[in-house]
Amino acid sequence: MTKAITQYVGRLNGAQTLGKGPGFWLSMATILAAALAFPLFASSYEVGNFAYFFVWLFMAMGLCLMWGYGGIMSFGQTFFFGIAGYAYGVLSINLGGVGVVTFVALIASVIVATAAAAVLGYFMIWGRVAGIFFGIVTLAATLVLTFFLNQTAGPEWAIGSARLNGFNGMTGIKPLNLVFGEERIVFRGVYLYYLLLAMLVLVYLGLRLLLNSRFGNTLVAIREDENRAELLGYDVRVYRLVTFCIGSGLAGLSGALYAAWGQFISPTTIGLPAAMMPVVWVAFSGRRELTATMLGSFIFMAVYQLITVYSQQVALIVTGIILLATVTFAPEGFIIGLIKLAYRLRPRAGGGSTAILGQQVSE
Repeated sequence: MTKAITQYVGRLNGAQTLGKGPGFWLSMATILAAALAFPLFASSYEVGNFAYFFVWLFMAMGLCLMWGYGGIMSFGQTFFFGIAGYAYGVLSINLGGVGVVTFVALIASVIVATAAAAVLGYFMIWGRVAGIFFGIVTLAATLVLTFFLNQTAGPEWAIGSARLNGFNGMTGIKPLNLVFGEERIVFRGVYLYYLLLAMLVLVYLGLRLLLNSRFGNTLVAIREDENRAELLGYDVRVYRLVTFCIGSGLAGLSGALYAAWGQFISPTTIGLPAAMMPVVWVAFSGRRELTATMLGSFIFMAVYQLITVYSQQVALIVTGIILLATVTFAPEGFIIGLIKLAYRLRPRAGGGSTAILGQQVSE
């Protein structure tokens, strides 16, 4: 038992993820403590707004896994987001939307999105679609789904009691809730905030364990040299398909949670502008680092929303400028660049070097 615990703790501090030792985990614990205390001092609007940001972080971490660690560039995150979001809406409405059935609908919708990723990914990966062409196919799938949903406004477009409503979006989606005797707990506001925070912690730690396992090490080896990995006997296709399914399933989780959070979902959350945003978040943060992606995406969304209050057009222009600047000046990502700079500038007794992301940074 003790040996197994030690092994898992070691994976949390593995070579494929940023941060090791007491200092890093103390910093993360401080951030978590601040997040736990936030609702005690914030308004209900601010709590709900932070919950909204949390919803999208699962999608960002999924793309980080696929693109940063697996070398799979996908514009299909909102494709699976939309599939799961609409699936949750249909299931929650038709199952009655009361009690544990909402969580059943949540799990089932993520499974639906993951299954869709398995089918699409199988044909692309076994068909040797890779690189920019993988991104084009996933983008095409996203646009096709958006076009289809936009024209489902008629009353004939219904699944049971749930109407798709075309470009107006599906309404009447049930929130997550649980029933204990005569008491019903609806996950809105503070309740939803803490639920999403707990899920984020679990997914983050789970991905760290995965990335620092044999699977994660092999995935990075495939990213660095696919031919060499194949010559060593690894089935590259299987690793990529599993990675694509996990990353897309996390996008589906974001979609289902979004539908439950807002009790609404529309094709605008799937189309081209929305499909570009996860790519910008992950590129800006540092696509090859999970922690940087999570923190950087949250910061980016908060700043983006602040600008959007004054002008949505300006916010989109700023987003384009940030993406261009990232590609030109900080291809590893601005957040990970700042972290590396901080490590370089940090005074250390006796000099030496610090290992970050498997690289030695001289001091």
